[in-house]
Amino acid sequence: MAVSSPSSLPLKRLFGLSASLMALALGAGIGPVPMAAHAAADEPETIIVTATRTRRRVQDEPIRVELIDREEIEEKIIMSPGNISILLAETGGLWVQASSAALGSAGIRVQGMSERYTLLLADGLPLYGGQAGSIGLLQIPPTDLGRVEVIKGAASSLYGASALGGMINLVSRRPSDEFEGEALANITSQSGQDVTGYASGPLSETWSYSLTGGGHWQERRDLDGTGWADIPAYQRYTLRPRLFWQGASGAEALVTFGAMTERRRGGALPGRTVPDGSAFAQGLDTQRFDAGLNLDMPLDAGLTLGIRASAMRTDHDHLFGGETGSDRHQTGFAEVSLTRSAGRHTLVGGAAVEINDYASDDFAAFNYRYTVPGVFAQYDIELTPDLTLSASARADSHSEYGEFISPRVAALYRPGAWTVRASAAQGYFAPTPFVDAIEETGLSRLEPLAGRQAERADTLSFDVGRRFGPVEANVILFQSRVRHETALVPTGVSLPDGTGQMQIINAPGTAQTQGAEWLLRYRYDHITVTASYMFTDAVSSDPVTGMRRTTPLTPRHSAGFVAMWEDHDRGRVGFEAYYTGSQELDDNPYRTRSKPFVMMGILGEINLGRVSLFLNAENLLDIRQSRYDPLVRPARAGDGRWSVDAWTHTDGFVVNGGVRMRFGGGHH
Repeated sequence: MAVSSPSSLPLKRLFGLSASLMALALGAGIGPVPMAAHAAADEPETIIVTATRTRRRVQDEPIRVELIDREEIEEKIIMSPGNISILLAETGGLWVQASSAALGSAGIRVQGMSERYTLLLADGLPLYGGQAGSIGLLQIPPTDLGRVEVIKGAASSLYGASALGGMINLVSRRPSDEFEGEALANITSQSGQDVTGYASGPLSETWSYSLTGGGHWQERRDLDGTGWADIPAYQRYTLRPRLFWQGASGAEALVTFGAMTERRRGGALPGRTVPDGSAFAQGLDTQRFDAGLNLDMPLDAGLTLGIRASAMRTDHDHLFGGETGSDRHQTGFAEVSLTRSAGRHTLVGGAAVEINDYASDDFAAFNYRYTVPGVFAQYDIELTPDLTLSASARADSHSEYGEFISPRVAALYRPGAWTVRASAAQGYFAPTPFVDAIEETGLSRLEPLAGRQAERADTLSFDVGRRFGPVEANVILFQSRVRHETALVPTGVSLPDGTGQMQIINAPGTAQTQGAEWLLRYRYDHITVTASYMFTDAVSSDPVTGMRRTTPLTPRHSAGFVAMWEDHDRGRVGFEAYYTGSQELDDNPYRTRSKPFVMMGILGEINLGRVSLFLNAENLLDIRQSRYDPLVRPARAGDGRWSVDAWTHTDGFVVNGGVRMRFGGGHH
């Protein structure tokens, strides 16, 4: 199936830009290599990734899989023990976009594409639903993560409709042969507290376990004295036990259960009002329960049976000023696959079914139940020791939107010390009512969906990388084109409360995003220095006028710099700085473009045997949106919101610190 060529940015221009960046990156790495550099700088650690189903070493995958390893997760745990937002926000090509200045919610955007196109998995299972939602990202602690695997670009050929923009797989820590335990307590200068615990160990020769739990609390904070919460309040509790089984023949299984409950409050503070004189508190109460199974069983030489299954239920109670509502999201998933490896050939085939169910107690017209059975296949071949090709496709039959075929092709070429990857993919996304402001304002103003088309996307990716002793350089070019993108627009009908009736439409034209990522990393002894830059050119059609425009809330330029000294016996010290360029704003009464800003932070941790003390300072320059403009609009927006879009941080300068204690034979 042909992939459309770019229209607004010729490939020649894009490749010319990336060539310049690559020359800069690679040129910076040429020079004498210090003799004391670790040998590991030339030979990457052997990590078997599971995101592509073929279970290869990450450096042997034709599809680019980016890893966040346990070392980096350890750093982010002491920065934000309560959720994974900082962990993902500081990963190249990922952008954590704040979606509500009232509830503090956020979504993950991959290479500039909408957050609803990003699939979030846990050990390959959709434990957070087909769409995790903008609050879901803030409800996942990083305590028990072993690594994170990221695929950028359409991954529908592997994972179906929800992976139109990319996939993020949260891989859990595996127990060792000895009991291990860890407890962490954290407090912040903005009246937040976290307590987390982790334990793992063997149960028998074949069974082991892990158990993770935590409590997280935050007081509501009004930093500028306007009566509107810059930081929402929440109380959250999580629990996740896991069982691991290892058979004598190499078979292995994971059984997981999860429970989470949270109460979140934002908006106008008690006793305070919004500009029309009314009290307008916003709130969301959430209860989520999930269960999952992941089984891999060798049947004979080179043939492996895979079984995956999960179920999830999330109940919500919403508060929008004087309006309340309750709803339920449920997801069921099952998959069976066979993988055959023979010499240079690897073949994967299987069938899957996913059920997404939504039921509202107050707006039954929006209830839906999507059933999506599908079959998929993937074939990889090592043509030469330096060249590997991969082709995959998935055929889905969606109960509401019909049949879809999602193909993907990828190639890996490794001449000498170079690594070159290229891929092209197509995918689709099934529209739901939850776009733009709907998660923040509810369904009361929305017309029922009818006659909508599924969103379709083409994505291209090309990257080149090389190691020069302790220096690693990489450049990625990317492009995506989304057709029939859904958008929220007014109908022109006014409602008694002064707002307007809204509808979801398929926007005209094509939303197109292209750009380049640049990464340069230097490792020497205990020091790691990383510099990154991302250029993003995103344009789309205004859903009302149809005119072409820069996609709102998408910075054209962003960059990062991180320097870290780490000694596992003594501790770590780090400094980071991130630049975000100006962004086009949509329906903001105070400005049409945001200000560029720089976020800076420092952290330190000292190890005292089994106890470590840590201190972290975020946002040293005290960047806060309410320092530029109010968060509250002078008049209520037509879609029901009182707050403007959050284009930068709302919490300002924050210091957090605490203690981490380790137990068991695995910690010395």
